Amino acid sequence: MGFDRSMALASSALTALVPLAILLSSVVVRLGGKDIAQRVIDRYGLTGDGADAVRHILASSSGWTTAGLFGIAFLLVSVLSFARAAQRLFEQGWELQPLSVRNTVNGLKWIALLAVYTALSSWVHALLGRRPLELTAAVVEAPLTAAFLIWGGRFLSAGRIPRLDLVPFGVIGATALGGYSVAMSVYLPRLFNSYTDRYGAIGAVFAMLSALFGAMLATVGSAALGREVQDELDRIGRGERPPDNEVRQQWDTVIRQARSRWQTTRGRTVLDHLTRRH
Repeated sequence: MGFDRSMALASSALTALVPLAILLSSVVVRLGGKDIAQRVIDRYGLTGDGADAVRHILASSSGWTTAGLFGIAFLLVSVLSFARAAQRLFEQGWELQPLSVRNTVNGLKWIALLAVYTALSSWVHALLGRRPLELTAAVVEAPLTAAFLIWGGRFLSAGRIPRLDLVPFGVIGATALGGYSVAMSVYLPRLFNSYTDRYGAIGAVFAMLSALFGAMLATVGSAALGREVQDELDRIGRGERPPDNEVRQQWDTVIRQARSRWQTTRGRTVLDHLTRRH
């Protein structure tokens, strides 16, 4: 469930963020700034084929400025699809009634919030990202990430989740994504270079999807853990205590399931071995 939801979010994010990045890049270039491709290259220190692939995919062009209504409609549908995918994360995680397109206005607010967060995050990394492993940038960025996750949850849930109930998710998510950002500062250049060596320019797309999947997996896991933490805090606030043997029972259940899966896998392996021999 978590892996499926993470892949769905990563795919929606890739479909929405790449055209949006190209459009914004063309605007920034007209204003005299660096395009998005160069910013990505500078942030992660990409070189060689990896840098060339990023330039090829994210390079700004005049096509978006002349695409007309079709291009605008495609971009709007893409970003709203991403917003609805993120919306389903909160609706399923907090067991809310699905709103689908009825929450479009709040989806647009979340997209605007995402744009502001992305701009501030890029600014922080531009100023502080040169330090080893970008640890300083990750620490400074953590409060921004927590605020984005909390307010984003409010928008995407249409205010049905109280802000305080989203605080554990915001704190856990900011910590997880900060650690992931530090890891990506080391691993992402190798990922880009490896994929582009194998697959050419399309390898950069695979690398982006892999990086987005990791970020979304951290977000989905943080949402599930944040919900559990908040439920536990609510029980403590009400003076409720779990049975003394609850943890032991849950652990025994996990052990039984693991043994059952191991025996099933082992049985299939033995059966396949006997079949090949005969």
